[in-house]
Amino acid sequence: MWPTSRRSARGFTLIELLVVITVIAILAGLVAPMVLGHVSDAKTSAARAQVELFALALDAYRLDNDYYPATAQGLAALRERPSGDPEARNWRGPYLRKEIPLDPWGRPYVYKSPGDVNPMSYDLLSYGRDGQPGGSGEDADITSWSGGSRDAGSTSPPP
Repeated sequence: MWPTSRRSARGFTLIELLVVITVIAILAGLVAPMVLGHVSDAKTSAARAQVELFALALDAYRLDNDYYPATAQGLAALRERPSGDPEARNWRGPYLRKEIPLDPWGRPYVYKSPGDVNPMSYDLLSYGRDGQPGGSGEDADITSWSGGSRDAGSTSPPP
């Protein structure tokens, strides 16, 4: 049998398609900035969490060896027994279960011991999205001192 209505056989009109496409575009325009904002917040939170995890591992290393790893030994001393000074006399690692990750923006964390900001311990930081000292928002440095972030106006550390 043939359809009883010609309209059901033809599908949607051009106007109906344009209205649907417009509604979808408006929704995408409203939702996309909110989703992208959450992605940048997630990267910053991940960097803070990793810095805190490294801090716990570095403190455990210090308890065993009386010193933090030197800058030359780096964070790798948390995974493998380091060589050089200061000697890891009582190394009981690995202090981290997995390999040392890059920061969420794909760059290595900056570790310096003794630190410029913390001369009695270490400085540990990520330079954020831009990879440069200072910045604000997602470009702000994530640090192991003073609450985690360092804005462009800060006068401290390591270049």
